[in-house]
Amino acid sequence: MFSIRWLCLVGAVLLHGLEVRSQSTTFSKNVSSCAGYSLQSLQESSTGLVARLSLAGAPCNAFGNDFNNLTLQVTYETETRLRVRIADSGNQQFTIPDSSSDLVFNHESSPFAFWITRRSNPNAAPLFDTRLSSLPKTPIAPVIAGDDSTALDGFPLVFEDQYLQLTSSLPLDTNIYGLGEVVASSGFRRNVVSDGGSIQTLWARDAGDPTDQNIYGTHPVYLEHRFNESTQEAQTHGVFLFSSSGGDIMLLTPPDSTQSLIQYRMIGGVLDFYFFSGPSPQAVIEQYGALVGLPSWLPSWAFGFHLCRWGYVSVNDTMAQVAGMREANIPLEVMWNDIDLYHAFRDFTSDPVSFPGDEVRSFIQQLLRPFLVIPIVDAAVAHLANATDVVSLNPDTGTFVKNPDGSEYIGQVWPGYTVFPDWFANTTQQWWTEALGNWSTGGVEFSGLWLDMNEISSFCTGSCGTGADLNDLSIPPIAIPGTPGNAVTDYPECYNSAVSGPSGNITVNGALTCTNRLGAGGQPQANLNSPPYAIHDGNGALSVNTLATNATHAGGFVELDVHNMWGMMEEKTTHLALQELQPGKRPVMISRSTFPSSGKWTGHWVCDRLIFLVWEYLYYNIQGILQFQIFQIPFVGADTCGFQGNTDEELCNRWMELSAFAPFYRNHNQRGAISQEPYRWASVANSSRIAIATRYSLLPYWTSLFANASTRGTPTVRALWYEFPTEPELFGVDKQFLVGADLLVTPVLLPNVTSVEGIFPGRGTVTWRDFYTHAVVNASNGTATLSAPLNHINVHIRGGAAILLHAEPGYTTTETRNGPFALLVSLDSSQNAFGSAYIDDGITNPPVESRTLTFVAKPNRLEINSNGNFTVAQKLQQITILGVTEKPSEVSVAGKSVNTWEFIPTLQKLVVSNVSVALNSAETVTW
Repeated sequence: MFSIRWLCLVGAVLLHGLEVRSQSTTFSKNVSSCAGYSLQSLQESSTGLVARLSLAGAPCNAFGNDFNNLTLQVTYETETRLRVRIADSGNQQFTIPDSSSDLVFNHESSPFAFWITRRSNPNAAPLFDTRLSSLPKTPIAPVIAGDDSTALDGFPLVFEDQYLQLTSSLPLDTNIYGLGEVVASSGFRRNVVSDGGSIQTLWARDAGDPTDQNIYGTHPVYLEHRFNESTQEAQTHGVFLFSSSGGDIMLLTPPDSTQSLIQYRMIGGVLDFYFFSGPSPQAVIEQYGALVGLPSWLPSWAFGFHLCRWGYVSVNDTMAQVAGMREANIPLEVMWNDIDLYHAFRDFTSDPVSFPGDEVRSFIQQLLRPFLVIPIVDAAVAHLANATDVVSLNPDTGTFVKNPDGSEYIGQVWPGYTVFPDWFANTTQQWWTEALGNWSTGGVEFSGLWLDMNEISSFCTGSCGTGADLNDLSIPPIAIPGTPGNAVTDYPECYNSAVSGPSGNITVNGALTCTNRLGAGGQPQANLNSPPYAIHDGNGALSVNTLATNATHAGGFVELDVHNMWGMMEEKTTHLALQELQPGKRPVMISRSTFPSSGKWTGHWVCDRLIFLVWEYLYYNIQGILQFQIFQIPFVGADTCGFQGNTDEELCNRWMELSAFAPFYRNHNQRGAISQEPYRWASVANSSRIAIATRYSLLPYWTSLFANASTRGTPTVRALWYEFPTEPELFGVDKQFLVGADLLVTPVLLPNVTSVEGIFPGRGTVTWRDFYTHAVVNASNGTATLSAPLNHINVHIRGGAAILLHAEPGYTTTETRNGPFALLVSLDSSQNAFGSAYIDDGITNPPVESRTLTFVAKPNRLEINSNGNFTVAQKLQQITILGVTEKPSEVSVAGKSVNTWEFIPTLQKLVVSNVSVALNSAETVTW
């Protein structure tokens, strides 16, 4: 049912590409004379309203041609979701479902404006307010110095064919989270005030990792968190603009203003807003997931450790990494291959010399077991140059993007001249599935897929292959790192290779190689190619390094309208292909460009956006993971140890430790850089063994978190304020994070230190215990200085938590899952605790048999409840209960007294061993 609804929503966006619009020869590029709209013909019902909006004056034609008539639809879709859609009157109306809502739509007729309030809190400031009386007086000089586009000429509703504008007031310096994808210099909490504010541009772009610019994904959704200091109450709500159009979202605070504002400036589409009432951050994220789709189920092996490099140049080289990891006893679950695998950089091939198909198959089927393999799939497909090419493109089928004249659009990527699949074409799904199937049959028997460069990226501007010699195989068209003349010379700050050499070691000849502290991290008649309003695309012109905006897709859609959706549609097509090729198994995919609903199909690596090997990007890693939880793409993580440039021993230590607590855990770096596999340095190997063993012990916790994500949209990794929303000191904290609700991670993010400052939420009402030693942390004033030697990352368990663990972490997740369980219970001050665990076979798609366990601790008693149809073969071997204030006189399990227990009074720790408790029925432990 939902998929049909989502297709309707996508269709509403795509209608923009079919509009017939008039052409204006000049545009004023100033909205001060725009009269806005007047509301007419209002029709209300119990579930919303429909009205006509008519232009209130002469057309202003600021950046396009004004529509005279608009249709306003307000729909109370559920108790927690309100939809406000403003579109030109030619759009087909939406059938309104029967529902009620805590959110209330209020409006003024002329000029038309609306504001959203809570029914439960009618006297509070509106959540969203477009009234002119609620906004600053205009005109206002540029709010961001040096950017004339941030001048605010006026705040009317503007609805033109190539420019839509809507503005809402916000509380001064409010707490905004989300909007992306971005590496925000302000951190996870978005900048609304500093230097005038910030701009989030919506245009998918192949760009490394610039701060405060548009990059790979497009996600126009945000959380806003408001805290009332008088009542000490807090509420969170969410706002989502469903649009694939390019645009700018301005978060601004004019000088000396007592309020901030958010302004949407879109260059197409419609204004289709969804408001989510929350009132908790977790509820907002779940409500958003209910709309765009919940994350796909993942197999348990996806949570293992993955290893990759651009630069594994042969089967033998890849095998050597497996051997190196095994010899160092560092767990390894999945080996990845970058474009080295390809023959002449072409999708669906393997190099006949370095990666011959039979040897790849043998490697995967015999030498690699029990490991798995994931290869890369680039978005661009090599153009058919001659009849002997491995991949036949069958251009007459209409599978590929076209030029406006109907000829094939030819760009340039790694294999040279390329074409680009058109996901709107009816033939593409079958062709894509067959190509992947043939690839696997040819030897590359993949377990999952890695989708890269799907913003979509092209190295030239426009259809550069038109009229060119397509037999020119001078490839690749740009220099590859590590080739002669293009050496990799960058290292993290404070490592001086000129003095210390290229090893990356912490010490050289006994001297520390890091000598300083962290520094700064550095329509038919529409103008399709250069829209009158220039959004803040980091590349300037919208067609740079991607498809031209006038490229055409099946159905008559133009790239300008659907550009931001390209990656998501590839992800959906590939996911469906994997379901056909690997029936009954859960697909595993990682993709670079994402869009609302991508989490239904794929995960994401915050990779090339975190490519530079500097310490600042170890920190940026955290905000990326937190962002994508909001976006309903929870399977996310960075290229561990960094991708671009040379890492060093210390940075790789700290990154391997941090990534062990990220959902997706992969080490990956670029061709030509020094090797950074964790076995290369003894200290990194040691840290990695400890970190991965901890991660594997927590596999039941991870799989349970992701079961909650796939069934309810619950975020797996959380900002501290999610769990403690009335503690303002946490609203900007993003150098620590929570895994689930119960594990607090405090990583080291600076070089040359052996301690770290940690914030412990709860203001003294919550007990936090060291996950490893079980000692209670002494957090005076809510903070503590924690010891952090090179092989240690601080993790603390929350009082009141009960976590199911694997007692004997193995070399792989399969070995680990076959071993016994342990239970860690951390009692709160009232001697209570609660936890749950989801267990299934870890691979069947969708899950058919599963079991949910709940653990309820009360004073001197632990109850284990079990529900489901999946049989858990492994037994619960050990139970550790923290916070037991007195030594027990007796311990009983399932009504029988046991003597295999130990009490450690200094830690208030009771350990019950060798209990062999079956988990398929209820059991009780007392002490």
